[in-house]
Amino acid sequence: MELTFFFLAALLLTGLLVGTASGLFGVGGGFILVPVQYWLLTASGLSADLAIRISFATSLAVILPTAISGTYAHHCRQCIHWDAVAWMGVTAAVVSYGGALLATHLPARPLEVIFAVVLILGAVRMYFSALPSCETATIVHSRRTYLLWGIPVGFISGLLGIGGGILMVPLMVVILKFPIRHAVGTSTPIILFTSAGGLLSYIINGLGVVGLPPYSLGYVNLINALVLAAATIPMAQVGALLAHRISGIQLRAAMVLVMCFFGLKMLGVFSWLGLPL
Repeated sequence: MELTFFFLAALLLTGLLVGTASGLFGVGGGFILVPVQYWLLTASGLSADLAIRISFATSLAVILPTAISGTYAHHCRQCIHWDAVAWMGVTAAVVSYGGALLATHLPARPLEVIFAVVLILGAVRMYFSALPSCETATIVHSRRTYLLWGIPVGFISGLLGIGGGILMVPLMVVILKFPIRHAVGTSTPIILFTSAGGLLSYIINGLGVVGLPPYSLGYVNLINALVLAAATIPMAQVGALLAHRISGIQLRAAMVLVMCFFGLKMLGVFSWLGLPL
């Protein structure tokens, strides 16, 4: 893996975008971090199987500190339901370890397709769901429900190297009846749990793997992680500010568009159509 100017600049720009998206949408930003890193790594000569695992692992390493930054910003605006965070987060952290373990034994293409399909289905479901307001919302307060939903969120988070917010925000809006800003705020600290469990698994299961680039800790590439985190952490504060400045409908529309774009990109739809995207 050669650290060219283009490579580092692409990482830095990605970090700026991811930090803003993290605070704005209550997501870890893995749906951006993973595909961009994957394209850069494969273009640098790494095999697809190694590149996808490094992308997942490094994504989680960046998501962890970014989520801390976003959590602080949303907590200051009183949009976090800590009861949901505690119960869903514990389950998700444990299960995400297993998801990451499975990912280290699967080839690249199935993981790409699963990642893309999850994004597109989440976007479609989010788009066609009504948005409860803070005044009309009847939030589901059930610890058992939080625990159970932590299982699929944690598993997919670990498997696909995402914080899980891309699933949690639609889940909280559609199933748990959270107002979208509260869903965004509550999703952010849960990402701390999901990313920690998956990250630990990728580090342990990547130790001693042949062919990893220099400065790797398991499947985590420390150079990529540091460059990305330097941009994402401060921008998460900016994104959280924006989330409280735009309407719920605008917030949902922006999230749906970004999810669909990266889902179609990972599936290869744009290449199939001959589009330069």
